[in-house]
Amino acid sequence: MTGPAAPGGEYAVVVPTLGRPSLGVCLRALAEAEGPGPARVVVVDDRPGPAGVALTAAVPPSLRSRTLVVPGGGRGPAAARNTGWRAAGDVPWVVFLDDDVVPGPTWADDLALDLAGATVATAGITARIEVPLPAGRRPTDWERNTAGLAGARFITADMAYRRRVLEAVGGFDERFRRAFREDADLALRVLDAGWTLSAGRRTTTHPVRPAGRWVSVRLQAGNADDVLMTRLHGRDWWRRAEAPRGRLRRHLAVTAAGLAAAGCALSGRPGAAAVCAAGWLAGTGEFAAARILPGPRTRDEIVTMAVTSVLIPPAAAWHWLRGHLVHRAAARRTAHRPGGAPPAHRPPVGERLGS
Repeated sequence: MTGPAAPGGEYAVVVPTLGRPSLGVCLRALAEAEGPGPARVVVVDDRPGPAGVALTAAVPPSLRSRTLVVPGGGRGPAAARNTGWRAAGDVPWVVFLDDDVVPGPTWADDLALDLAGATVATAGITARIEVPLPAGRRPTDWERNTAGLAGARFITADMAYRRRVLEAVGGFDERFRRAFREDADLALRVLDAGWTLSAGRRTTTHPVRPAGRWVSVRLQAGNADDVLMTRLHGRDWWRRAEAPRGRLRRHLAVTAAGLAAAGCALSGRPGAAAVCAAGWLAGTGEFAAARILPGPRTRDEIVTMAVTSVLIPPAAAWHWLRGHLVHRAAARRTAHRPGGAPPAHRPPVGERLGS
């Protein structure tokens, strides 16, 4: 990587992190990419509680004089990204990278071309996300889930935004506490404000990170974020964000059938209980088959899919109901026009690295 870009194409890189080992891989790839480097790199330490091992060791020597480590407070990736871009200084562009991605070898050169090709109406430029899958076998359910990131329209795993656009729309909505939907929410607000978003040529790899047996159950917490999206953007936000609808309606139906079967059995109606139980079993079996058949069909994968296919529908229903409760006061968004006043904020206290 060469020195910082020319003033018109200057950019800062913001990387929120929980201190995962992948952070060092990401920053090394950034440092080694061919082309003009960032004016500043802001690493947002979003680990909750007392600070753990210092993140300075993950920063390559060639980036240390331009790197600032700031605390995020453990408030989630949306808040961490806001902290990062506000600490990045007065640069025209801010590029958000996740700490588990790997920028390609020509990433900086390709980014320079992306920024040079932006029109005055361009608010942001996406990257091409590649998810490597194993050769020689079918991908697991988790691997297929991660591979879906390659087609995500507004993913902030690698996304460049104009700083003045972030100021105009207020940055990320910090009610999104997970790494889910905060990118689509920002993109829809930017589009509503009259800007455009374009696809870039730079390429970034998003490896499949290790995950436990219950990861698919934990992911159902995103149903609460979908409720917030509907509150903020209306029922058609799925179409506008080009997001898949998922299986929530089926999960609600399967959960209702299971609850009805239990209720009928407890009230002494065995016939009705049997009908409802058959509906629950059919729905659960169809869901498990839909997850097992495309996969490697190993014993461990089949067992995991069978067990989690029982747990996912009620988990999805629970988080959907929780979202309605937590976000009951959320109001529909109104468009912000370009050029609005930036939100007031206090710069975070950061740790600048020496060379």
